[in-house]
Amino acid sequence: MKKNIIVIGSGFGGLATASRLLSAGHQVTIFEKRDKPGGRAYVYEQDGFIFDGGPTVITAPFMFDDIFSAAGKSRKDYIEFIPCDPFYRIFDSNGKHFDYNSDFDFTLQEIEKWNPADVIGYTEFLKTTKAIFQKGFVELADKPFLSVWDMIKVIPDLLKLQSHKTVYQYVSKFIEDDFLRRCFSFHPLLVGGNPFDTTSIYAMIHYLEREWGVHYAAGGTGAIVRALVELIEEQGGKIHLDSEIDQILVENATATGVQLKNGDIHHADAIVSNADVAFTYKNLIAAEYRKKYNDRKIEKTKYSMSLFVIYFGTKKMYRDTGLTHHNIILGDRYKELLSDIFHDKKLSDDFSLYLHMPTITDPTIAPDGCEAFYVLSPVPHLDSGTDWTTQAKPYRDSIMNFLEENYLPGLQENLVTEHYIDPLHFRDTLNSYKGSAFSVEPVLTQSAWFRPHNRSEDIHNLYIVGAGTHPGAGLPGVLSSAKIAESLIGIA
Repeated sequence: MKKNIIVIGSGFGGLATASRLLSAGHQVTIFEKRDKPGGRAYVYEQDGFIFDGGPTVITAPFMFDDIFSAAGKSRKDYIEFIPCDPFYRIFDSNGKHFDYNSDFDFTLQEIEKWNPADVIGYTEFLKTTKAIFQKGFVELADKPFLSVWDMIKVIPDLLKLQSHKTVYQYVSKFIEDDFLRRCFSFHPLLVGGNPFDTTSIYAMIHYLEREWGVHYAAGGTGAIVRALVELIEEQGGKIHLDSEIDQILVENATATGVQLKNGDIHHADAIVSNADVAFTYKNLIAAEYRKKYNDRKIEKTKYSMSLFVIYFGTKKMYRDTGLTHHNIILGDRYKELLSDIFHDKKLSDDFSLYLHMPTITDPTIAPDGCEAFYVLSPVPHLDSGTDWTTQAKPYRDSIMNFLEENYLPGLQENLVTEHYIDPLHFRDTLNSYKGSAFSVEPVLTQSAWFRPHNRSEDIHNLYIVGAGTHPGAGLPGVLSSAKIAESLIGIA
């Protein structure tokens, strides 16, 4: 039956759900707080440079193909995906690097440079992660976990796959070299998790990358947002920008519509929230309607770390510095630094970084002869008590000085443009609870059925998509949540 559906937020979860619902014959209206769509994939344009606000690692591109295909279109007519090779260049604290890609023999050669004994171990690791990938991604990622029985049914598989181990523990079974252990265990950080806490199920990310590759969207990740918006508008969907939601209207424990900050009321048969899940429950729904997701439950939930990100452009080219498109720069401390971030909630003097250099693949996003970058540092969320109004500039200076001294000579005298975001941006602009960058932390006790459900347990006709719900953060997880929501609305 055709329904009138409102989607709150235009991140990838909201856009993907909207298009899927339109393909299923429903009427869809998106309300977006900001002046442009994209959510965390917001695009910043300044001084002739284009900077993607976030996610830059595109995996499982077929999931985008599926969205366009459902609408009777071809994704290739809207957006081009360019394979990255290597997937990542990972530097140790001395500047020595390790590359890996989908070429098995190449990866073994890289491993051999560090520790020949780990060649056999990596081969075994890859075999086992295939089984984890098959169960965790292929079979379960787009299945809703609405009942405890859904969880009970998969417990034997989870035990068999040793999901009680952390990603780092799991990798360490196969890999001896300390640096290589870091190289094959960092992936949970891409979805807001600590490799020393996150369930080994997330080791499947490594296999997922090998299965379909790591890609870059021509024009930047924002080009995917524009392609989805174009598709949605062609399908008859409506997108309202600068339209912040004040509350979700509820009658008899059923969502009936939304009220905007300007007072306008819009009624609907169903609501899909792509806003942060904690923010949705705590700020958009009156406390009297929240039995499970009351304030106490929201506060007790563990949330991912936050991020400090500097976007900058240079008038100097840096093609001879040994950098590639995706660079990960690991400091001396690994477990200790992650413990500072996730457990002790304190801002450390040292850091590990992700340095994104997209102009090495796509020069069009910067003026001629210029280079575009962003550098990202994981930091604790706002429970740390860090005063970012005073700490942001010194932290920025520390990172930029480090890059200039070790990777980008003459950086600061060649800067053309720059801006940065910190945990306050995640809280105040992106409405992320505690300034978390990836919402609910992906530990075992907050996964699958234990994670906030895609269909609200408190409010009828309310559905949740995005990083904070099942199956989790990262583009494959967020797109899977959209697929789940569309199927649940279809059978409601």
